[in-house]
Amino acid sequence: MNLALANAPAYSLGPLIHNSVAVEALEAQGVRVAQTVSDIPAGARAIIRSHGVSREVLNALEARAETIDATCPYVASIHRMVAEAAEAGIPVLVCGQREHPEVVGTMGWAGENARVVSSEDEARALPRMERALVVAQTTLGAARYRAIARAIEARVDAPDVRMTVCAATEKRQEEAARLAGECDVMIVVGDPASANSRALYEIAKAHCARTHFIREAGELGSLPMMIEDRIGITAGASTPDCTFKEVVARMNDIENKVNTVEAPQEAVETPAESDFASEFEKTMVQIRPGQTITGKVVQITDDEVCVNIGYKADGLVKKSDLCDTDVKIDDEIEVEVVKVNDGEGNVLLSQKNIINRKNWDEIVAKSEAGEYVDGVGKEAVKGGLLADVNGIRTFIPASQLSNHYVEHIDEFVGKEMKLKVIELDRAKKRIVASRKAVLAEEEAARRKAIWDKLEVGSIVQGTVRRIADFGAFVDIGGVDGLVHVTDLSWGRVRHPSDVVKVGDVINVKILNVDPEKERVSLSLKQTRPRPWTVAAEKYPVGSVVEGKVVRITTFGAFVELEPGLDGLVHISQCALTRIEKVEDALHVGDVVRVKVLDVNTEAKRISLSVRQVLEDEALENVETADIADEYAIEGEETAAPTEE
Repeated sequence: MNLALANAPAYSLGPLIHNSVAVEALEAQGVRVAQTVSDIPAGARAIIRSHGVSREVLNALEARAETIDATCPYVASIHRMVAEAAEAGIPVLVCGQREHPEVVGTMGWAGENARVVSSEDEARALPRMERALVVAQTTLGAARYRAIARAIEARVDAPDVRMTVCAATEKRQEEAARLAGECDVMIVVGDPASANSRALYEIAKAHCARTHFIREAGELGSLPMMIEDRIGITAGASTPDCTFKEVVARMNDIENKVNTVEAPQEAVETPAESDFASEFEKTMVQIRPGQTITGKVVQITDDEVCVNIGYKADGLVKKSDLCDTDVKIDDEIEVEVVKVNDGEGNVLLSQKNIINRKNWDEIVAKSEAGEYVDGVGKEAVKGGLLADVNGIRTFIPASQLSNHYVEHIDEFVGKEMKLKVIELDRAKKRIVASRKAVLAEEEAARRKAIWDKLEVGSIVQGTVRRIADFGAFVDIGGVDGLVHVTDLSWGRVRHPSDVVKVGDVINVKILNVDPEKERVSLSLKQTRPRPWTVAAEKYPVGSVVEGKVVRITTFGAFVELEPGLDGLVHISQCALTRIEKVEDALHVGDVVRVKVLDVNTEAKRISLSVRQVLEDEALENVETADIADEYAIEGEETAAPTEE
């Protein structure tokens, strides 16, 4: 780690790393250790170590010095969690060592209603709580954290337990436990000041009684080891690589006959006569350009995303190389190694290449299966439109944009659309697609579905779209059917417009369906009862109704009571007095009141009379006049005499 700064001096607030060897090396490069904020001269550079600091300390540092925040992304994530909980008024329980710098810093973000829980006994002693956010020191150890969390759950009604133990720490501890169980001697390299290293020692000691904790390679000579011993080596996260490699090299010098197993990340058994340093290098995670790796997002900046790929260094993905710009901390993403070392020790990664390959394969599969793809219009170009289909540039010719002529192609920019691949060049990765083909197929499928639902004899609702001399065309859900003029009404119809108008919503009966010719015959009149079937009920004998004279013969006049139902007024029933011809009393088009004399539904005849209506009216007038006269006479008899 080269932190020599051009504008020295630089200060770290507390030891930058819990390893005295590393701290001494940093001091030699000009990075000094300050115990308090006031120990840092104004205007100097201040480095915040990976453990992080409280909000108050951070503000004080920023006001005093140029601050370089090296807080671990996992720790920074915990700070955000507890700060949000504190703002929402939710109590916070931090599981870990009370005096550990990371715990102290976290408590500085957790608000007043927060407390540290360092053991199961402390958890069981907590007061009853309705709810609480539970987090852990990143180096606590997953098993210990789970045990404390279980005890907390017994005291909190609704605990929100977050797994904040560092994944790398948990994996290292699991490997240390497994390795210690396979070895006769276990060596843990680290500084006693490091909680992470001490935790490794305790875990290894529980599985291997002959476990030794050393700070550096010089301490190996005092360790009791025998030639037949299988020896395992592990190191804390804060142990510098150079220290660990020196220990490995020194072990190689202590007689090549020693069978040694070491695994900073995974256990590998080495032959007795192999070169130990060479075997050590084999255990490191190997990566190469072009390799696909799944990693976890650990930090996000304005320009880059930091991804933990299990390598000795995290990888960096520029946001321009991300396909998914909505990534969040702890998201797992697939990336491709671009460079193992960019010159500054960073691994350069990219997501676009691997995602583009997957997207291309998906498009090819859908094309071969005849399925549609989803695209978004991006740019109007000469002859058509460029669209984005899963990140792949796709060309849509202007003639394939719609089922009608498109004058302004730019209207499709930003528009989502379903497309059918009509040309695919694998070598050039060139795609030509059609929206028109999709529209045509969807329309054909829609019309087929409609035709399949049409059932002769069923009554459906439709809208009158067009009127011709021979009938009316009615839209019955995407298919036009014809109601012939003879099927519009039970009565005589001179023109369809006398019965229906464009835009009318009517119920029609399906008479015939011909899918091949796409013809449907409909009837409006058959949705209504035949007039003669209900004539006796609607026009009982003796009732007086109104009708229209529609036809005159020598023997009488036909009066239409309703469409399809005519009655006859015989010439003898046309007037009060005898007439020579019907026209002397009635004319076509006259609206007259008639009395029903007889209804014969079987013979389809109704006898009507105008004369009886006139006689009834005359009689009523006479009776009315007589009553008026009687009232007049009574009035004269009772009138008072007048004086002359």
